[in-house]
Amino acid sequence: MSKIAIGAAVVVGAVALGSAAWAWSMRSIETPNYTVTDASGPFEIRQYPAMVLASFNTDGSRGDAVRKAFSPLANYIFAKEREDDKIAMTAPVTQLPGDQGWTVSFIMPAERTLADLPSPPGDILLVELQPRTVAAHRFSGRWTDQRFEDAASDLRAWLREKGLVASETTEFAYYNDPFTPPFLRRNEVLIELQP
Repeated sequence: MSKIAIGAAVVVGAVALGSAAWAWSMRSIETPNYTVTDASGPFEIRQYPAMVLASFNTDGSRGDAVRKAFSPLANYIFAKEREDDKIAMTAPVTQLPGDQGWTVSFIMPAERTLADLPSPPGDILLVELQPRTVAAHRFSGRWTDQRFEDAASDLRAWLREKGLVASETTEFAYYNDPFTPPFLRRNEVLIELQP
């Protein structure tokens, strides 16, 4: 066997091992339960139950907002400023544009309620979302603003074809850490549908 063939086999093996490790690690992270009521390719209509978010509001670009919000939110769930009661990490991390910046949120585990969550520091809000119907466009790759905007445009075109009335606000979500290779990442654009 040539050195090139051996090198190629090593690379393929490393990629396969990395992919398996990624798949195993993602199984241990809770994601919201939802029911798919319609699907076509990368597009879905989902019914989400009520859920609680820990949210941080900040200004700047989407990327800057995520960087500013991540540490305070992580400190909250990992109990850095209190004695105990760590909260399990979940996915995705969501980003919602607002009038004066972005709201970056961690979704709380399904078994946690507003009543039993520890009080957050003043810069973090706990918010309960009511059950909702959401259109989603799932894609992999890098988390660029252009990729999110393109995915949102494609999703809105699909919703128009179906005659569905959508919110004007687009929510962005990513499920993986920055060390996950882009081709293994799960990214989504979410648009709430009107009743």
